[in-house]
Amino acid sequence: MILDYIIIGLYSFALFVILIYSLLQLQLVLNYQKAKKREPEAIQATCEWPKVTVQLPLYNEKYVVRRLLNNISHLDYPASKLEIQVLDDSTDSSKAYTEHLTQELISKGINAKYIHRIDRKNFKAGALKEGLSTAEGEFIAVFDADFLPQADWLKKTIPHFNTPDIGVVQTRWGHVNKNYSILTKIQAFALDFHFQIEQVGRSFGGHFINFNGTAGIWRKTCIEDAGNWQGDTLTEDLDLSYRAQLKGWKFTYLKDVVTPAELPVVLSAARSQQFRWNKGAAENFRKNFSSVFQSEAMSFKSKLHSFFHLLNSSMFFLILLVAVLSIPVLYIKFQQESWSIIFYILAAMGISTVIFIYGYWTSYKEIYGSGLISFLKFTGLFITFFSIAMGLSVHNTLAILEGHFNKKSAFIRTPKFDISSTTDTWEGKTYINKKISILNGIEILLFGYFIYGIYSAYLTQDFGLVIFHLMLVFGFGFISFKTLFSKA
Repeated sequence: MILDYIIIGLYSFALFVILIYSLLQLQLVLNYQKAKKREPEAIQATCEWPKVTVQLPLYNEKYVVRRLLNNISHLDYPASKLEIQVLDDSTDSSKAYTEHLTQELISKGINAKYIHRIDRKNFKAGALKEGLSTAEGEFIAVFDADFLPQADWLKKTIPHFNTPDIGVVQTRWGHVNKNYSILTKIQAFALDFHFQIEQVGRSFGGHFINFNGTAGIWRKTCIEDAGNWQGDTLTEDLDLSYRAQLKGWKFTYLKDVVTPAELPVVLSAARSQQFRWNKGAAENFRKNFSSVFQSEAMSFKSKLHSFFHLLNSSMFFLILLVAVLSIPVLYIKFQQESWSIIFYILAAMGISTVIFIYGYWTSYKEIYGSGLISFLKFTGLFITFFSIAMGLSVHNTLAILEGHFNKKSAFIRTPKFDISSTTDTWEGKTYINKKISILNGIEILLFGYFIYGIYSAYLTQDFGLVIFHLMLVFGFGFISFKTLFSKA
């Protein structure tokens, strides 16, 4: 009986926190809908273009560096006002190749600088900080190796620094290879929600938003005033974003300026990216939330949104907890008929799922249109996305726990392979890092565990959780199959 109370208590707590999170997400969706009705701000044309430094942090990027430098060299901006910093921390043959490509730009009269560090101290943050110390620009644009800004990107972003308190202008990510596979489709699905709904909703509500590490531009004095780039978290972008906004700097988000990029095409690459993002978010909660909580300038609502913004990744832990406990809960419900009111309350908390569906549908239809066919495609993608996201929950939970308990690890960059169409391939290329670990064994065991959950529905004649368990079987089955049988 005591164990029953513990299980129901933990299960209820996890469902309640997820419900609160979903209600805050709903508020962001409503903010987005209000923002759509707002007249766009009139931005005056810039009379004189300021000096801009474009920073390109690289590490072993031999497959995409030529594409990147060719793209950046075609930015439509006065040559005398543009500096390109190639911040190359590479340790393989791509170093000489990248240096050669940079020299080619210089020979064409482009103001490009090749900067190579002997060590990778503080990883990307360290490279950006090193470049900043000699940057000529008043504004600092940052692009990761796989991003391909349009030629007029600078002329679309610079005018939005129309008041001296604007510290950052962030643009929306696009995807050059979103239809490559199921894996790229669900990544695009999740990122579109963040950039379409969350960024707009937080910005409209006056809450903290974040620079997304790339495809954005900083006022140099903002970076310096906020304490510069720091490498004590794996998401230096989120860290500097919060420190800057706590200092009073304002961020502008441009939903309609889209910067295409390459999504990870192999599971091992997607895993490493997810691990870095989720661990980094937890590290940032440890580092920055006390300052947020103590801020006298922030409203309670903004503090609440920041709390869940920084704890966003920790939802994976709660979802995993709900999933694992759902089978014991099924048997407790079968045995404890007198607790029926408790289970009605728990069922009511399932409204969070409806809220998530509504939010993601709002994002999806803005990009792909509404209508029955569109909704059916969305439904399939939503189920696939959430199933595979739950399949990754063990891996992401480890990242979250390491972040909260301050276990340090290296910045593992996400390999890119110059994939932009379904005919391109990553096979035979280096940078693949597939390793079987104990976590993979746990994922396989959970695949079997949730098959038992479906069987339990038959034993108890309670089919209320069978769809949930089917999604879990698919999610953990997909991850297990890819881990065991895929080449990467």
